[in-house]
Amino acid sequence: MRNTSDKHSTAYIMVQGTMSNAGKSLIVAGLCRVFAQDGYKVCPFKSQNMALNSYVTEDNLEMGRAQVMQAEAAGIRPSVYMNPILLKPTGNMSSQVIVNGEVYADLSAKDYYANKTKFIPEIKNAIDKLSEEYEIIVIEGAGSPAEINLKDNDIVNMGMAAMVNAPVILAGDIDRGGVFAQIYGTVMLLTKEERARIKGLVINKFRGDKSILDPGISQIEELTDIPVCGVLPYTELSLDDEDSLAERLNNRNKGDIDIAVIRLPHISNFTDFNVFDEYEGINIRYIKEAYEFSDPDLVIIPGSKNTIADMKAIRDNGLDVSIIKHAASGKPVFGICGGFQMLGNKITDPDSVEGGGEIEGLNLLPMETHLTGAKKRELSKGKFGVTNGIFSELSGCSYSGYEIHMGISNAIDNNLNQFTEDGPGYNSGNIYGTYIHGIFDEDGVADVIISALYKAKGLTYENKKISRREFKESQYDKLADMIRNHMDMEYIYKIMGL
Repeated sequence: MRNTSDKHSTAYIMVQGTMSNAGKSLIVAGLCRVFAQDGYKVCPFKSQNMALNSYVTEDNLEMGRAQVMQAEAAGIRPSVYMNPILLKPTGNMSSQVIVNGEVYADLSAKDYYANKTKFIPEIKNAIDKLSEEYEIIVIEGAGSPAEINLKDNDIVNMGMAAMVNAPVILAGDIDRGGVFAQIYGTVMLLTKEERARIKGLVINKFRGDKSILDPGISQIEELTDIPVCGVLPYTELSLDDEDSLAERLNNRNKGDIDIAVIRLPHISNFTDFNVFDEYEGINIRYIKEAYEFSDPDLVIIPGSKNTIADMKAIRDNGLDVSIIKHAASGKPVFGICGGFQMLGNKITDPDSVEGGGEIEGLNLLPMETHLTGAKKRELSKGKFGVTNGIFSELSGCSYSGYEIHMGISNAIDNNLNQFTEDGPGYNSGNIYGTYIHGIFDEDGVADVIISALYKAKGLTYENKKISRREFKESQYDKLADMIRNHMDMEYIYKIMGL
């Protein structure tokens, strides 16, 4: 497939969607994997991403987690050039704006959209840097290109495609219904020049016999004068996909082991728990009301982009009582980052980092947290300290992950165990807290936790050590196979000029 030469000119392909959660992120990842398998140096790119799932790169810069997943699919190291602008919502009307991996400012939605064109040079510089190294860049859009209220000075959909003259593939989600209306409406709301950029249509998340779709495919091709180049089946995958947020958070099933994650209003980095999806019999529920609590085997309080507001929400909906009773019964509670801060006695915000004020925590760990304006971003690795409680076998085990937080937590009891050696983390009995995201991903860590939970219930657990890396690689290959089998890759290469 590939023609080699001493010098390369970068080819582009862009995936846009008829709506959010149409599956753009996974299609981009799948194309990255296919191109890499075919021998090309390929990378992903998304000019602007709005997400609370983020990652710290090797040079301690912050970027969207979806582009990290796509970089993994391409077999390359993630770089902030792959996501030069990251918006992390801090409230209903504002976001922390991160440019090239560093905090730029907290801006209201109105102020950001009024000034977003000033970021065009950063976007152009990022994609120019990538084009020096990569032969193919697979670009992901955001939301829909037909959001006519946002089209002026667009920098993430058709505006982005125009910057690099990229052919566009438009994906629609048939699983939600109305896919032909989605596609037709999107195309018709575009200008003539924008429509001309769309070279192919993809119907995503299809369940059933494709022949049933054929009459509709023929009509939509005739109506839009754009070929359907793929009908992708609904495929179960366990990857760090931003678009999987809704499906994961709405899970209500129970398994042999029931893990309840508190669904905070400003939940961040929920990808910390994806590793548990790889185990049979383990189920994760995301809960936001006290009546949903039931009797879980483990409670996890995840990261938060607004810790004080989310602690208040826990108290307002009665989940604080449920968590405290759970802990008093001797069952484990695990807090990560913002969730770790909530385990303490008090959280204060003297510098108005998250709006100011202070709030009492859950009083499960004797410590206090002071929010500060300086944001810590760094990779972290080390060994668990001497650990008590149900997860005592973690003592001395290796872990790796990363820190992204604004705040300092200090123990007010000298007898509190140091849980994680590289970065603050404390343990007291069956209460565990740390700032480190990805803490469960290191080989063996999830095994210890699951084995202990089975043992506590008097159940037999057959220890199966899972390599997170090997599992992810198998998922990327599965995704690539799906793309090859159900998308016209010959046509994709053709519209890219390869």
